[in-house]
Amino acid sequence: MSTAMGARWLVFPDTAQSEPNRDLVGGKAWSLWRMRSLGLHVPPAFVVTTEACAEYFATGGLPEGLAQELVHGIGLLETELGRTFGGNERPLLVSVRSGAAVSMPGMMDTILDLGCNDVVEAALAAETGDQGFAAEVHRRFTGFYGRLVLGSTEELEDLPDTAAVRAAIAEDLGQTVPADPWEQLRAAIAAVFESSRSRRALAYRRHYGIQDDLGTAVTVQAMVFGNLDDDSGTGVLFTRNPVDGTREPYGEYLPRGQGEDVVSGRVTPKPLSHLARQWPTVHTELLAAAERLDREGRDAQDIEFTVQRGELFLLQSRPAKRTARAAVRIAVELVDEGVLTPEQALTRVTPDQVRTLLRPEIATGAADTAQVLATGVGASPGVVTGTVVDTPEAAQADPGCVLVRKATSPDDVHGMIAAGAVITEQGGATSHAAVVSRALDTPCVVGCGSGTVARLTGTVVTVDATSGRVYAGAVATSAIDEGSDDDLRLLTEWAQRHSPVRVGEDDVVAPVFDADALAPEELGEQLPEIPSGTKTVRGALFCAPDGVRAALDAGVEVIVAPYRLPVLLAAIDHQRRTA
Repeated sequence: MSTAMGARWLVFPDTAQSEPNRDLVGGKAWSLWRMRSLGLHVPPAFVVTTEACAEYFATGGLPEGLAQELVHGIGLLETELGRTFGGNERPLLVSVRSGAAVSMPGMMDTILDLGCNDVVEAALAAETGDQGFAAEVHRRFTGFYGRLVLGSTEELEDLPDTAAVRAAIAEDLGQTVPADPWEQLRAAIAAVFESSRSRRALAYRRHYGIQDDLGTAVTVQAMVFGNLDDDSGTGVLFTRNPVDGTREPYGEYLPRGQGEDVVSGRVTPKPLSHLARQWPTVHTELLAAAERLDREGRDAQDIEFTVQRGELFLLQSRPAKRTARAAVRIAVELVDEGVLTPEQALTRVTPDQVRTLLRPEIATGAADTAQVLATGVGASPGVVTGTVVDTPEAAQADPGCVLVRKATSPDDVHGMIAAGAVITEQGGATSHAAVVSRALDTPCVVGCGSGTVARLTGTVVTVDATSGRVYAGAVATSAIDEGSDDDLRLLTEWAQRHSPVRVGEDDVVAPVFDADALAPEELGEQLPEIPSGTKTVRGALFCAPDGVRAALDAGVEVIVAPYRLPVLLAAIDHQRRTA
């Protein structure tokens, strides 16, 4: 990527240039540069930088000079594609996408089909010979803009045409969607900036300890249309299974759809095999690109793609959000493949992921007589028993409950963080609910069918998100043995070699400090002080990362804990951070 001469706020893809600063252009734009540099087929784009976002919040408006730079940026897209923004022949439409330096899937806004108005709709109809397609593009854009830029709270997605969407927005807000594409673009960029400080984004960052002033870049990219005709579609491909880590492509494809349709969960897409049958050459090209991105990225990739009239376009590639099981399997397998060293593999798995993997599972035979209330796709494994609620606010009020929704959206994230499990009526394995639940390592079952919300709300259920079943009442569970899992055992062997502390009952060295033996009144909000000269500590406090750090800082040699690997990983991480 390169900065155009005289441009302060924009960066442009340029495969001849060196790798861009990820903090400046965001993860999404960085991935576009990487794919272009590998010779993969990517729609042209430019980026409004995170510095422009910081300036926006500092001054309360778009930075001075940005409007003029946008004209130059759009001009480059027009020249490359032979199209005109807002034109009455071969019009150029763009997507406006968020892109923070740290991946936050589904947290910030994306606006598609920007630049559409009555003139552009007519031009699209003339170019494609399909008035219905052109009208659908206009309807979709009007809904995107009304909801994400103007702030309409009406249900706009299912309205039949642009006129109905306009009328709903006008009745709700007393406003209209501007016809001027330049006004649309400037307002959309401001809206994406604002979404970086939305309730859902703040909740996500707080949950993962990401700084609140991170901001976002904005990628403005030429549209390609998966909803153009029967030879078009959109999809998501994981280079490795994000549920169990298996080394095989895992994804979904939606004929005649746009990417928003897949991630929203409003539509259940088809398995990737549908694309293989419909367009075997495109499917082969996609798998080849995926293999290269996996190898070059040295990690499992989450790839968004669109097929337009039989032509494949890649829109994004990023390290895939994965379950704890998948994280462990992928880390071990990358060592087997010679991609990572054992020491590097230990940085790919967190103590929390290992603890998640050691959570209970349905006990053998316990489900044989249990009543099955719902069945869907197990999108993020695990077992949770709890009371079912149907709003994110109710989930926040009852942490650990089961949240059921027709389909989740970014506005549900605060409830998903609080919930112990998530169930949806609609959507597939790459829907918003599935992707976010995997990122949170929250058990999730999607696509349970119409009526699930009404049927389950208020009841106590056991969600077995490994099998994709929801049972009535509480079902017995059993714990997993850390030593019985081959991947965990191998990671533990590697961690023991690199850890600054030993973990287990076998190496206890006196003197010993036992935090569990302290009287309740001796425990406050702070960790108890470890007596000078202590060689071994034991107690639940020292199984958590804070306790591990305190033990290491006190010079402790041995930590006694029921599970070794989470403590070893926390110790290695602390050593790395303080080196």
